[in-house]
Order: sequence, then C-alpha cells, then structure tokens
Amino acid sequence: MNFVKKTAKMREMSSLLFLVILFGTVGIFNPGFLTPTSLINCLNDSVVFTLLACGIAFTIFTGEIDVSIGATLGLTAAVSSTMLVNGSSWIVAVIVGIIIGAVIGALNGWGVAYLGIPSLIFTLGTNGIVRGLIYVYTKGAWVENLPAWFTRLSQFKIAGNLTVYYAIILAVVIVLSIILAKTRKGKYFIAVGDNASGATLVGIPTNKTKLLAYVLSGVFAAVAGLIYSSRIGFITPTAGNGYELRAIAACVLGGISLSGGLGSLIGASIGAIIMSSVSRILVFLGFSSDYDNTITGILLITIVVVDALTQNRSATKNRRQRLMARTALTPARGDKQHEH
Repeated sequence: MNFVKKTAKMREMSSLLFLVILFGTVGIFNPGFLTPTSLINCLNDSVVFTLLACGIAFTIFTGEIDVSIGATLGLTAAVSSTMLVNGSSWIVAVIVGIIIGAVIGALNGWGVAYLGIPSLIFTLGTNGIVRGLIYVYTKGAWVENLPAWFTRLSQFKIAGNLTVYYAIILAVVIVLSIILAKTRKGKYFIAVGDNASGATLVGIPTNKTKLLAYVLSGVFAAVAGLIYSSRIGFITPTAGNGYELRAIAACVLGGISLSGGLGSLIGASIGAIIMSSVSRILVFLGFSSDYDNTITGILLITIVVVDALTQNRSATKNRRQRLMARTALTPARGDKQHEH
C-alpha cells in the first residue's frame, strides 16, 4: 500500500496520466490513432526529442538551462553527414560528432559554472555562434546523398514496428535513471539544483557537477544529431532550429522543475513522447501541422505557470508548518514568568 501511495505521488505519474488522457481523447475523435502501429510510431518519432530532453534535463536538474542544444544537433549532423558522404568511416564520423557535442557542452559548462555567467545568456550566445558555424561549414547548402546503409538504420525494427534506435535509447534512459537514483554521484545533480550552497558545504563539487551536466547535454544533442541525419536523410543549415524549446517543454511536461532539484529522466522521456506526438495528433484531428509551434508554446507556458503556482503553494505551506512548529515549541511569556 505504501508503495502504491508513493508511486501515485511521483511527478512522472502525472505526466503519464496526461499522456494517456491525451491519446485517449484523440482516439475518441479518430479511433485510428489508437492502433498499435500508430502508437508505436509515436514512440519511434520521439527518439530525437527523447535524447534532447534527457540531455538538457541534466542541466535543468542543477538549476541551469541550455538553449544551444538545437544548434549542437545541427552542427553535429552537418559535419558527421558530410564526412559520411565523402567516404569517411562511420566510426570516425560518430566519434567526431560526439567530440563536437562534448566540446560545446564543456564550453557552456565552463562559462556558466566557472565564470558565473547566467546560463540563459551564455548558452544563447553559444547557440548563435554554433548556428553561424553551420552556415559557414555548409556554405548555406544542404548536405544530401547520405549513404543508403546509414539511412536504412533508422528503419531497422525489433519487436514489431519498434525501431532499434528507440529500444537502445529506452535502455540507456532506464540505466541512467537507476544511476541517478541509486548512486551517490548520480544524486549530485539533484542536490546541486536543490541547494547549490548547501551542496558545496557538504563536499559536493558543484562546479564540476554543472560542467558534467553541460557535457552530457552536448553529447546527447550530438547523438540526437546523428540519429536525426539517419532518419531524415539530408541536413539543412536550419536543422534543429527551435528544438531546444520542445526539449524544455518535454522536461516540464515530464515533471522536471525549471528551478532545479526535482524530476527524472523517465519523466523527460514521457514528455518527449507528448511533444513529438503533437504533429501526428493534429493530422489525426484534421488540423494543419502549422499549429505545432503554437501548441508547443501554449503547453510550455501552461505547465510552467502551474508548476510555479504549485511550488509557491508548497513553499508557503512548508513555511507555515515550520512557523507553527516553532511557535508550539516556544513557551509563552506568561508561562516563563509562572515558572520563575
């Protein structure tokens, strides 16, 4: 019974409930949406956003943000795809892509953690620089004619229509979630976001933790860029543009607090499924996919407002409880005089 109550209170359960209600509602208007093939396609379509959401989740856990992940995806996709088109080994292309993501992440982590620059400002600047590098590198042209074997990888399926990409990423998310929840160093991310000063006092390397969070964010964005290339089959200079907004929205929908110190990768993954399914839902409901960004913005603002109100209410309740406890423990002045 205690396990059931504890599970029901998990923020991820609210996200999962929202996902079920959303899909169920769409199914009422168009039963075709609830077919096994359609539902599995929703999972397959969420691969890129799951990676981006889980990557940026590490920075949000620490109370920071990274709005450069969309550009990181684009640069990684452009460079690695060009290497494949030119005949380079896929191993080299993958390693180069991951190094690009790690370097960009390390740069962001250095600026935020060690220079003390606000994360929104610094990563926004990084976004502009990286986006400019994409145009310089590609000279404004598309990267096309990727090897057929590379694009076919995205169609490789296991367990029915579930792609191997999603299966692998799901396994990675589960393993990382266990590490974050069960290991001492894994808990550092949440601890830093919950109380950075307190974390430092108890010996947690706050700056190094934030640096690692940004490196992981960059690496996840790089891997997302590689998978994006395989799924799409071509790269434009604007690849990944605006994806950071959807990744942040996925995290918030998944129960991760933007103030840090609260949430999980499982929640981010559930939020990613919701965000990546918006376009498909619009099609099944007979609307144009042009509303995609508008709905994304509405969802983000709504959930952020609800989260802020909930946290403020919780903080007020906790302060009231602490005040009541202190008042109860403090003898009244008359009682003190009577004792003397």
